[in-house]
Amino acid sequence: MLTPMSTSLHHRAIENLGTRIVTGNLPAGYVMLAEQLEDELKVSRSVVREAVRVLQSLGLVETIKRVGIRVLPSRSWNPFDPLVIRWRLAGEGRGAQLRSLAELRSAVEPVAAELAAVNAPAELRRELVDISHAMRDAGHRGDVPRFLELDIHFHSLLLSGSGNEMFANLMGQVAETLTGRTVHGLMPDHPHETALQWHVDVAEAIAAGDGTGARDASDRIMRRTMAEMEPAWAEQPRVFIPVSR
Repeated sequence: MLTPMSTSLHHRAIENLGTRIVTGNLPAGYVMLAEQLEDELKVSRSVVREAVRVLQSLGLVETIKRVGIRVLPSRSWNPFDPLVIRWRLAGEGRGAQLRSLAELRSAVEPVAAELAAVNAPAELRRELVDISHAMRDAGHRGDVPRFLELDIHFHSLLLSGSGNEMFANLMGQVAETLTGRTVHGLMPDHPHETALQWHVDVAEAIAAGDGTGARDASDRIMRRTMAEMEPAWAEQPRVFIPVSR
């Protein structure tokens, strides 16, 4: 059983190794030994073992008997995991990661908004409207931490309200996207008034059961987001994953 101290060390070991792998400091094919990691990270063998188990679950490494812990190529990573997203946003491939996430959100969120207008419980509809107005107030004040908190909550409610569990399971990815944009200085202190109003429009359309209106307003948000973010990925190559035959 992990104690609070070992849990903290475990998280630090995961962050250390995960960041180094995703940024390329530990390249694909690189082999590490458990005893090497113990010395390097100043942690116990059990902490190394738990950290490696997490990294294996993300597709970042594999353990090979009598060889060691080998770093896997990026095509093996789980691109939907919030940890992988966070590490990618912290590296040189930030633009490409933002593009992939923005395109995913553009495909999903307008449909989720339309579904929420049909399926969301009354309490969720009311909360979404309240959050949208609170977002506008925080945006006007330039309260960046509060706006980020509300923005994450708004889009999480939107996905949850769709009644589609696969959409709802994208909440972590969207949260990491919005957090990453803020942490890395890609969000304005005062969001554009039009974008703030569109969030209100989405919420009020969902509350009114207007699926078309909700979808259109959400689509406008995502199109504006894509246009604003495009310079961040203009020079970034796309990733083409080989198809198994």
